[in-house]
Amino acid sequence: MSNILITSAGQRVSLVRAFKKELAKINPNAKVYTVDLNPILAPACHVADGYKNVPRVTEPGYITELLRICIEWGVKIIIPTIDTELVVLSENRHRFLDAGISVVISEAEFVRKCRDKRITNDFFLTNNIEVPKAIDKNKPSFPLFIKPYDGSLSADTFLIKSKDELTSYHYSNPKLMFMEYIDPNQFEEFTVDCFYDDIGYLKCSVPRKRIFVRSGEVSKGVTRKNIIVEYLKENLSYIEGARGCLTMQFFYNPSTHRLIGIEINPRFGGGYPLSYLAGANFPKWIIEEYVLGLSPTYFAEWETDLLMLRYDDEVIVHSYEI
Repeated sequence: MSNILITSAGQRVSLVRAFKKELAKINPNAKVYTVDLNPILAPACHVADGYKNVPRVTEPGYITELLRICIEWGVKIIIPTIDTELVVLSENRHRFLDAGISVVISEAEFVRKCRDKRITNDFFLTNNIEVPKAIDKNKPSFPLFIKPYDGSLSADTFLIKSKDELTSYHYSNPKLMFMEYIDPNQFEEFTVDCFYDDIGYLKCSVPRKRIFVRSGEVSKGVTRKNIIVEYLKENLSYIEGARGCLTMQFFYNPSTHRLIGIEINPRFGGGYPLSYLAGANFPKWIIEEYVLGLSPTYFAEWETDLLMLRYDDEVIVHSYEI
């Protein structure tokens, strides 16, 4: 069967629905399944065609159990969704391939580059993309911004406006990076949903301006066709080891046209549904490439200036017992 499994499904309701919609067009009998640490409390699991619980990704038996579930369910494609599972799944991708299952994830070496923002900065610079200027913590200038080199969801980040705001924690934590503060009054923040084919070629990029962010995830955003699209096509048209959806973060100054690379997440971002609704159909391309063997072509005809305003919705589960 050509079934799909979305891991750590959590609240990815829109992503599950998108894959269900696109898979049904190709094979109405195929299913989209999910797994999660606590699936009964994961809304996306209740809109999937089925779900199972799995151990934490850090536990030794995670891969073995996930592979067993995939074989039981006739899964052809695995879609990862959270940072903590990326390296483990990438390192074990060959085990799934041996069973005829494609984990749509970048190679482990590239995933590690993305997980360490210091190495990500080097990657950007090598590819002619500017990064925030580093600041010497012993000779700071203000304002400055501090973040961990391996953080996510905006955790442990600090805007420091004066020396009085610096603490011993900021100086002693070896994971914290001191860098130039990017003024939101001068720069627009963009998340770019990029699709790379199985051999690392860029097939689509959709910049989404982040209007309002909640808990590190965009809740209001708008698509914009701007210089970022051509800049990525020129400088990142090929990335060795890249595969599937990459979510890149940039700051862009519309007056000076200064473009600053911030980070790369080699997975679907929480705001991808906006790109999907704009016409950048990553689920369809994944299914065509990994099930039908069709190579995607470069796509730029997605809708610009499409505004997304997200809101909370309910998933109701009957006869639930604690």
